[in-house]
Amino acid sequence: MLGKLADYFLKKEWTEEDVEKYVGEYMGAYLSHSSEKLLREKAASGGTTSALLIHGIEQGYFEGVVICNTVLISGKVRTKFVVATSAEQILAAQGSKYVETNFLREVLPLLRQFNGRVAIVGLPCDISAIKHRCKKENGLSEKVVFTVALVCGHNSRTPLIDHVTNKIEKEAGKKLSNYRFRVGHWRGHIEAEFQDGSIVRKPSKYFNDYQNLFFFSERKCMACHDHYGYSADLTVGDVWLFRLKDDPIKNTAIITRSALSQDVCNSANAYRKIAMTEIGIKDVMDGQSRIGPSHYNVSARYKAGKLIRFKLKDKFNQPVSWHAYINALISLVNMRLSETKLGRTLIFHTPRPILKVYLIAKKGLESFR
Repeated sequence: MLGKLADYFLKKEWTEEDVEKYVGEYMGAYLSHSSEKLLREKAASGGTTSALLIHGIEQGYFEGVVICNTVLISGKVRTKFVVATSAEQILAAQGSKYVETNFLREVLPLLRQFNGRVAIVGLPCDISAIKHRCKKENGLSEKVVFTVALVCGHNSRTPLIDHVTNKIEKEAGKKLSNYRFRVGHWRGHIEAEFQDGSIVRKPSKYFNDYQNLFFFSERKCMACHDHYGYSADLTVGDVWLFRLKDDPIKNTAIITRSALSQDVCNSANAYRKIAMTEIGIKDVMDGQSRIGPSHYNVSARYKAGKLIRFKLKDKFNQPVSWHAYINALISLVNMRLSETKLGRTLIFHTPRPILKVYLIAKKGLESFR
């Protein structure tokens, strides 16, 4: 009841122009989760993506899936793309990844070497990049038959994950053997596994408070306006509606954008691989009501960037409100601060309660309409 009341008072009045601007073209929107408990256990958000990919291979929609794994390289948590061809490989890659990748550099050789059709899971910028590449490279478009975009606010650079994992290792007095950025219900938790087999769990805010304040944001993210993945066949992401918080199963929002994505989802639902309930697209937008418009607003970052001599191109020329300007300035200043040695020292020595208040203030600015 309280969740419904919170959603009612926080609900925004989205126009059809807003839908077109922020979401783009779409066919349907749904709440969903994997029907199998095993697929939900290590998932960041309901296990829908894993269930759809496994179903896609089993039903012959594609033969492989380009996914991103978390790996340890010289003791550091990094990412690595692979072409998965089995349920086991897909499940091993479950969970959010909040750290920079070398998408095209890693994925293009994988695609060229793989003999078969593939689905690709990536951030909106990754999907846009591969679609652009498919137009330029012969044979690539015949291989890439299905694309899934993960709703994205921005991505972070490796020094942030190195700081967090080093701190976890120091507290535990052990070395990592595996790491998951976010698993579990609602906001979830970090899961760190050590070489002796023990597991330590930390609240997701242990990492996400820094990430949400745009400390260590990748620079390219400041120029990006694509929150929902315009170019993808299917968009998947969290839906932060308070009425869903107490649901024992966390749901994923999915947005179908092509006949193929609608067919894959309908088939998975018919085979009872996923549970899927239609939802209004504006409800999905309410579930991303702060960061969706903020992400789109390159104009605010362009104007705020002038103050600190950070150059951006602005092809939208939107009107910029005072709160959007201040929010954009905070994001840019925090990113720039984390690029200096003194700044990093200041960031990591700031008491967490102060960081939390700072984050609440930023979220407040993002909440203005």
